[in-house]
Amino acid sequence: MTKDTAKILVVDDDSGIRTLVQRFLNETYQVEAAEDGHTAMIIFKEFQPDLVILDVNLPDTLGYRLCEEMKLNTEVFILMLTSRSDIADKKAGFLGGADDYLTKPFDLEELKMRVAAILKRSYRSPAPVQKVIRVANLSIEPEKREVKVNDEIIHLTALEFDLLYFLATNRDRVLSREDILRHVWSYNDPSYAGEPRVVDVHIGQIRKKLEIDPHQPSLIQTVRGVGYRLSVSNPS
Repeated sequence: MTKDTAKILVVDDDSGIRTLVQRFLNETYQVEAAEDGHTAMIIFKEFQPDLVILDVNLPDTLGYRLCEEMKLNTEVFILMLTSRSDIADKKAGFLGGADDYLTKPFDLEELKMRVAAILKRSYRSPAPVQKVIRVANLSIEPEKREVKVNDEIIHLTALEFDLLYFLATNRDRVLSREDILRHVWSYNDPSYAGEPRVVDVHIGQIRKKLEIDPHQPSLIQTVRGVGYRLSVSNPS
């Protein structure tokens, strides 16, 4: 896939926003649109988009539920687009598998930047074959994108794997949330303040899958006021 052939599905019940976004992005990408969840899933299965721009409030369902359904057997990227700005709403979107979150009203140029940053993760050239990374009882096999704890396979989303792999390849180094956003989410614009909450939520999800006690993590450590560090000095 190249940038010119990337496919985007816009799901929003507001016809004005839906049409505006579709026309704006159609200058660069292949774009389809839907006004409700039922129609969105029909188009989703046929169109097989690389990215879905998804509103939270739809006439027949919540965008969070649609996000989970779309993510179930695919690695599609999801950008939540909503008028809700409460942290709890953002967390619900991220826990459902959303890759990013943009609050209405929004600037079309910012939307374009977010879309480009998300899709950039699909365009990256394959990394050279690397050896398995082992930290305590954790093993990460980049070539297979496989993670194991005590030789048991742990199922991570594509984004969770990218985040864990970035921490592991910089193990014992403190990484700021801004560093993580730049390298994992590809937000390279220095003027972009980012949404650090998305990092915190995904770190929490990874901890639930890897740590014995997610509330007292020993592997992925929080460095207050800075960010996170994956420690190599943990006991096996």
